[in-house]
Amino acid sequence: MSRRPSARSRIARETRLRSPIRSMIAAGLAALLLAPGLGWAQSAPPPAPAAGTQTKTPDAKSSETKPAEGKPADAKPADAKPAPPKPEMSEALKAVRAKLDAAKNDLAAREKELARTDLGTPELSAIRDGVGPVTDEIRTIIGRLDAPLESARERLTQLGPKPKDAEESPEVAQERVERDAAVSRIDETQRLARSLLVQGDQIIDRVSNRRRESFTKGLFERSLALVSPQLWRRVAADVPRDVRSLQSALSDILLLFSRNGTLGNLLLLGLAFGVSVALYFGRRNIAPRLGRRDAAMAEPTRRQTLLGAWRVLLLGTVPAVIGSYAVYYALDGTDLLPSRLLPVAGAILAGLAFIAFVEALCDGLLSPDKPQWRPAPVSDAAAIRVTRLAVGIATVITVVKSIEALNSGISAALPISIATRGIGAVATALILAIGLHRFADKEEEEEACFGPYVPTKTTTGLGGPARLVGWAATAVIGVAALVGYVAFAAFVIDQLVWTASLLVLLYLLVQSADTFVGGSLSDDTRLATALQANTGLRKRSLNQIAVLSTGAARVLLFLIVALLVLAPWGLDSTDIVSSIRQAFFGFKVGDVTISLSTIALGLGILILGIVITRAVQRWLEQVYLPATDLDAGLRNSISTVSGYCGFLLALALAFSYLGLSLEKLTIVAGALSVGIGFGLQSIVNNFVSGLLLLWERPIRVGDQVVIGDSEGIVKRISVRSTEIQTFDRSAVIVPNSNLISGIVKNRVRGDRTGRVSLTVNVLRNQDPARAAEMLLACAAQHADVLKEPAPRVVFRKIGDPFLEFELVVMIVDVSLGLKVQNDLNFAVFGTLSQAGFIPPLGPGSSIVTVQGLDGMQEAFSEIAGRFRPPPENGIDSGRDTSPLGAR
Repeated sequence: MSRRPSARSRIARETRLRSPIRSMIAAGLAALLLAPGLGWAQSAPPPAPAAGTQTKTPDAKSSETKPAEGKPADAKPADAKPAPPKPEMSEALKAVRAKLDAAKNDLAAREKELARTDLGTPELSAIRDGVGPVTDEIRTIIGRLDAPLESARERLTQLGPKPKDAEESPEVAQERVERDAAVSRIDETQRLARSLLVQGDQIIDRVSNRRRESFTKGLFERSLALVSPQLWRRVAADVPRDVRSLQSALSDILLLFSRNGTLGNLLLLGLAFGVSVALYFGRRNIAPRLGRRDAAMAEPTRRQTLLGAWRVLLLGTVPAVIGSYAVYYALDGTDLLPSRLLPVAGAILAGLAFIAFVEALCDGLLSPDKPQWRPAPVSDAAAIRVTRLAVGIATVITVVKSIEALNSGISAALPISIATRGIGAVATALILAIGLHRFADKEEEEEACFGPYVPTKTTTGLGGPARLVGWAATAVIGVAALVGYVAFAAFVIDQLVWTASLLVLLYLLVQSADTFVGGSLSDDTRLATALQANTGLRKRSLNQIAVLSTGAARVLLFLIVALLVLAPWGLDSTDIVSSIRQAFFGFKVGDVTISLSTIALGLGILILGIVITRAVQRWLEQVYLPATDLDAGLRNSISTVSGYCGFLLALALAFSYLGLSLEKLTIVAGALSVGIGFGLQSIVNNFVSGLLLLWERPIRVGDQVVIGDSEGIVKRISVRSTEIQTFDRSAVIVPNSNLISGIVKNRVRGDRTGRVSLTVNVLRNQDPARAAEMLLACAAQHADVLKEPAPRVVFRKIGDPFLEFELVVMIVDVSLGLKVQNDLNFAVFGTLSQAGFIPPLGPGSSIVTVQGLDGMQEAFSEIAGRFRPPPENGIDSGRDTSPLGAR
């Protein structure tokens, strides 16, 4: 106990001493920022050589080996003298060094203080809070030194490498020495700052480890068991002493009232109590009316239900907190209560506020008396039981915390403190067990039957996992309190209540985000209508924005609740901030430094480059290229190639910002080559084939091609596949490798002209030449038929009873083939019908031609030949006259 005040006073003294150090650091930063251009590469003189060393500059060496004629060997040219450094530059560097020296001394003092073994949590927190600003300043210095160091190195690089065979002039040699010295000074300063930053981070890590060790040690420290008779014997022995301490505390209260009980203090205290009572009374009676939850409303909307829950929660909690704080402020300001008993009053008042918060939370979320205003999907019986259970546990915790504060205020014996916390833990476990047992709810569902109980419906509204966790927590709390782990049992109770409160608030917040954020954007609300009218967004776009907004809100709420849940386990906000900052600004994994900020900016550069590339590509496709005389295929090739070039350029810029050198990219390319050899052959084959199609252009956009049994128009050519639209408006995706290695019929490869042929049958009794002339006349009258080459008629077949002709014409565009064929069919039919070359079909005028009877005709001829008459004059006519039965 004697060393604890000295540690606190030492930390306070170091905190007071930190202010002049910060002023000196601020002065150094001001000098650093005011220096124009941070051009330390020109200003600072070369460092002085250490004792016992000898430095040789290039000009000194040349003067020793080749002295000038008429001059001593150690003489130097007049113009070889270095220019005097600029004073503001050297002062800036000195200010930075002074700042780093102050930071070094501060870190050394913190590290020395951390070496003590009797430090508590407040002292460790003070050390960590003192190291944080120092590391922030060092990190700022490192960032400020990057630009000057890069500038100095670039200036040194501009001189080029030192010649090996020839000697450079004294002016260049002197300039090289000065620039090299400037680079060395800035680099040494930055390396010193980095080493101090590592030292500060190590101190913060040690503090965090010490705090976690202290937390774990105190949490699992075992005391006398609650069932141990030795504990109760010690309690009985210490009760008289603690009673005397309590009487002494009451005497102190009376003494302070007699000493400080002036009229003003008594009026202030009475006013505080009156305000507190009025606020608590208003919370219990007036706040439910102000919640505007009308019992006559049968089915309120989800928005109204959540708004009512938040109003009830705020109106039930805020007045209680204000009333408790008013009484505590009055007791603290009037000095009517001893300082050692002030925490007792604080525990009682905070407990009353906590009970009010639990009641308001249960009333807002569960609404036992108004089921239609209940946001949570639970039954009426479950709402009442959960409310009673939560308020009961909050009351027990308030009583136990108040008694513990009283024990601490009167310096009660350790056995009494252990017994108090143990009894409180057991009482909490019993209340929790009774409440969970009531959630079984079998009495209302059991029926008179001879078989085992089978539940038919769920009326509790409390899920099985929640009850399982509750029973596990009950068992842990009860067993830990009985066997002596009282601190662990109390911690589990606090964590259970803390986690349950956060989860309930998380449920309300998530439901509110879904309703007020997502619902306002997705439903037909005024906000959605205004956004559609002012921004031009579609309903579907607003729905997507609503989904993304609610998802982002949920992720943020879950992260905040997770951090708050972990807070009682020794996780501090400073540790979280430092971890996030370290992850954002860079952390090392082996020799690789990963910086989330750099990755984010690299992705931003890539996205920006892609957006610019898309804009340029769209301008080429819609504005510039249509104004040229290029065909559609060449325009598509130019647009596609420009898009891929822009993407590659954006990717190269992003890689360069991330610091990926050519060697690293070569390693990645080697890994990709291995992947290509195993599983990416098809993709690479299609990619190379697509590049060949865009370069050689054997198939262009707009060509009419035939691939297998598919024929259509080429709509798009990319580096992986080609899209072909068939005449039935279907899209056929063909891999580029099939177009390069397969057989493709391109109807418009050379030009757009096409060929159309018609087969026409004319009666046999008509003039074939006249029929051919009429067919040529029909073809000549069509506007899309080319005059050169001229249409022609081919006389295909002399049949029975028709003559078959084929009309062959060339058209201006192959895409007009069906139209031209249709028009020619109409024209030829009308012309030949009017001339009588095609007889009209009707009764008595139809001509039926039966085909496929050649075999039957031969069979009938053979049968008829058997019944020929005998030959005349012994001359056989070649007909078979043998009787039918001879064979």
